[in-house]
Amino acid sequence: MSLRPRPEIENLEPSPHGGLNQAELKAMGLTPEEVLDFSVCANPFPPPPEVNKALESVSVNRHPDSESTEFRECLSRKLGVSPDNILAGSGATELIRLIALAYFGAGDSVLVPEPTFGEYKVACRIAGAEAVSQWSEENSFNIKIAETVEQIKQNQPRGVFICNPNNPTGHYLSGQEIEAVLDACEDTLLVLDEAYISFVEESWSSLDLTERANLVIVRSMTKDYALAGLRLGYAVADKEIIRTLRRVCPPWNVNTVAQKAGIAALNDTDYLEQCNREIKKAKHFLVDELKRLGFSLLPSETNFFLVKVTSAKDFRTTLLKQGILVRDCTSFGLPDYVRIAARTIPDCVKLVDAIREMRCQ
Repeated sequence: MSLRPRPEIENLEPSPHGGLNQAELKAMGLTPEEVLDFSVCANPFPPPPEVNKALESVSVNRHPDSESTEFRECLSRKLGVSPDNILAGSGATELIRLIALAYFGAGDSVLVPEPTFGEYKVACRIAGAEAVSQWSEENSFNIKIAETVEQIKQNQPRGVFICNPNNPTGHYLSGQEIEAVLDACEDTLLVLDEAYISFVEESWSSLDLTERANLVIVRSMTKDYALAGLRLGYAVADKEIIRTLRRVCPPWNVNTVAQKAGIAALNDTDYLEQCNREIKKAKHFLVDELKRLGFSLLPSETNFFLVKVTSAKDFRTTLLKQGILVRDCTSFGLPDYVRIAARTIPDCVKLVDAIREMRCQ
């Protein structure tokens, strides 16, 4: 008999994501450079100018700082929290898995309001915990906070994952709603994923809530600062939680290039505001044009939104043949929706023209 992994790993299915699939493109006779990618919810503009300059001085022949000290100190000044309350990660997904590894295990249940980011369930299954779904069907698939609070009080799960703003719906919960959830989490860890918080026009600060000993905020710098190829994110939490996560965190988990790029990006104080101004214009253009074409769109408070179509799979395939990629939301449990993230205005014009041509066929 061959050696077998743990049962939960043997049957583990990876979570689908947006982005380019090299094998798929090759089969279609396309190169990555020929594709406009609306499937990833990231800043479509180049990274801050200082990033490239900072990378010129990187020494790749030495190990990176295992503590990401300078990067965390830079974040500390920007966020107004102690460096001891921050853990750097190789993207938000690594941090999500570290949290599950440190806090969840066999016999634990973890509440996951859906539809949402698929990596929460994957992380739970890797740890051996059971991910319990709370599916929201009405009201544009938005989380029913009263129902969430009731489930927590009744079942006392080991953890709760909430994506805010939510991926893929773009719905953004208020501070009062998150506090209501946190109040119900007496012996429950709340993981608040704010990967897209920088794209929300009128956001509230959750950082003060980290004074509580059962909250971890996870953020990504690959989305807002256009650093997806480097993988960079961070968690903010009570010092004891951060110390616990450090125990399971691999050494040198954030490479030197990512650390230097993150510091350079954080020091550019005007970058996000300038990019968001253009992204907002592009999103409004797309929303107006798609509604004019007769599509039904779900309201979103961030840079991406859901569009109802007949078949998400067919819609995506047809557009990809024209060199345009959107996100098929079947993996979210939404087979008749695609997710579209705003790019530059010229790119958005090409998308609208392609959809108009597709509907005329």
